[in-house]
Amino acid sequence: MMLVEQTTIESSALPVWAFKEHLRLGTGFADDDVQESVLGSYLRAAIAAIEARTTKATLTRAFAFTTTAWRDLASQTLPIAPVSAINALTIVDRYGDEEVVDPARYTLVPDTHRPRLVSTGFLLPPIPVNGKALISFDAGFGPTWGDLPGDLCHAIILLAAQYYEDRADPAADRLPSDVTALTERYRDLRIFGGGRA
Repeated sequence: MMLVEQTTIESSALPVWAFKEHLRLGTGFADDDVQESVLGSYLRAAIAAIEARTTKATLTRAFAFTTTAWRDLASQTLPIAPVSAINALTIVDRYGDEEVVDPARYTLVPDTHRPRLVSTGFLLPPIPVNGKALISFDAGFGPTWGDLPGDLCHAIILLAAQYYEDRADPAADRLPSDVTALTERYRDLRIFGGGRA
């Protein structure tokens, strides 16, 4: 199984202004453009770390998920949430020939942690031997910074600030306790026989 980000977050969607205010940086200097690029890179790093921890996409973008076998013959859990739309389901055989599946044969079941592609009949289309299924979908809370929950926004700003302040220390890769606390409710904790993971 593999998840690939098909589109990236637009630079204009990054909250560089809020990050500058948090860091108490001045504006109106000749190097503002350079500074904004650097601040944007710290914001992107913080977003990536928080998305990895929570399996939640922050700002909406396109993803592609590939699997060689269905987890369940009637449905497939998607590896990231929240999913707003499934754009295509394609079955690829071992020779690389593709069949785009009629959208009437499947639907999206939204979920906070485990959105699913579900058959509208009894079973999802079979995946041939040595073949794969490619699911293209959009995931994220929305296209703008204001669409994100406030606690996730705050966690991203705090983590980006740590990256900015500790930039000379390559060992400073731990998540601060306030960031872990703010993101804890977004984690998909699974219960197993002996505990949780």
